[in-house]
Amino acid sequence: MTAFDDLMSFQRETEALAQIAGRLGWDQETVMPRGSAEQRGEEMAAMESVLHARRTDPKLVDWLAAAETPDAAGNRALDLISRSYLKNARVPAKLATEIARVTSVAQGVWADARENNDVAAFLPTLENVVGLIREKGQALADGGDAYDALLDDYEPEASGADIAAMFDAMRSRLVALREAVLGAAHQPAALTGTFPQAGQMDLAREVADAFGYDWTRGRLDLAVHPFSSGSGNDVRITTRVAEQDPFNCVYSTIHEVGHACYELGIDQAYLLTPLGQGVSMGVHESQSRIYENQMGRSRAFTEWLMGRMQAKFGDFGAASADAFYATVNKVHRGYIRTEADEVQYNLHIMLRFDLERDLVAGRLGVKDLEEAWNTRFLGDFGYAVDKPANGILQDVHWSCGLIGYFPTYSLGNLYAGCLHQALRQAVPDLDASLARGDARPATDWLRARLQQHGGLRMPAATIEHACGFAPSAEPLLAYLEQKFRAIYRL
Repeated sequence: MTAFDDLMSFQRETEALAQIAGRLGWDQETVMPRGSAEQRGEEMAAMESVLHARRTDPKLVDWLAAAETPDAAGNRALDLISRSYLKNARVPAKLATEIARVTSVAQGVWADARENNDVAAFLPTLENVVGLIREKGQALADGGDAYDALLDDYEPEASGADIAAMFDAMRSRLVALREAVLGAAHQPAALTGTFPQAGQMDLAREVADAFGYDWTRGRLDLAVHPFSSGSGNDVRITTRVAEQDPFNCVYSTIHEVGHACYELGIDQAYLLTPLGQGVSMGVHESQSRIYENQMGRSRAFTEWLMGRMQAKFGDFGAASADAFYATVNKVHRGYIRTEADEVQYNLHIMLRFDLERDLVAGRLGVKDLEEAWNTRFLGDFGYAVDKPANGILQDVHWSCGLIGYFPTYSLGNLYAGCLHQALRQAVPDLDASLARGDARPATDWLRARLQQHGGLRMPAATIEHACGFAPSAEPLLAYLEQKFRAIYRL
């Protein structure tokens, strides 16, 4: 055994243990008894203690110094292991373990508070979480910017300043487009009716099939907040159901299938190695967003979807395929990020980005967070938050300690715009397949150009390799303006 072989054998066990920890998280969000939360917190803390010890094991330094790699993939694996070691070594084991314990319990506290619209019941827990994550950010930053250090966990090479500049460049065109469509004389009809849960779940499985989800290596369950979990050969998805809004279930499912197809599409040679998972959350979101929006909300796919909904639910009032397409893409007032239309979605992210950046910097206290959220929402969207479940309590991320995660959603939208432009050039007859409910030509292209490579390249380089050009916001903004001006007859 060479030093490289020893290192990769050790890393394989670490990756396997991390998958087990992830499975505990999936269980907690789907089927775990509510009374098990405190015990699960201790279990998650124990797993994190073991993982942190392995990720900071002094043997890693010796192996990294002695390892000779066989190829570029080996070099990249060494780089990722080294980055992981340096970052984890800055975080005290006690802090890492406490974060795992507290955030595990916090998710249950958040879910109860959301159900009861009780912000006061959640704030003490959130105060604890934010304090721990701020401490982690300061440890990782080692004198630098704590938010940037946290952001690096989700999007390596990104910075808060770069994200802020990107948002500043996008905001004016997004706001102008929103004002134009909301003020247009032609307004698409909203969907009305009741759509039973059983039919929605059947439809969710059909759309997962349409996008190539591999049921032999996955499953679909219900969760309060939809998510995808796992990598390699066990990648599970969740969705949620509102009987008056089947689009919530359909598009949450397609979104999570995008995440899952990325993980399932990675080269099996990278299984349980540092390259065996998505390179960043921004790149991950590029997959979920291009599946959900550019393909799932396209004129071609919605025509197929309308037929399947009529088969499941009978006549629900869609006048035509064109009218249904417009209804799916209707720009509307609303509070919930995950239900937002494409035009307004990024404005929701900008709000969260600014608030969490201020939280980490200490410019905003947790006790003032609800007021700050509500004030910002009113200013950005023009109407007041009606209840906490539609405001500060709507997202699970902060209870999980995922501070620095939110801006990757907009990065994912930006990347998806670039990928969509390249995809349409490479697969010019894609709409014919989508109209049959078959997105596999797109999935095949994405797998070949991006998904199979896993963590082989850094995020921006991953997108540039797939598209043939450096990522920018222009393809996304041009796509949105062309699409919605046509729908609203502007």
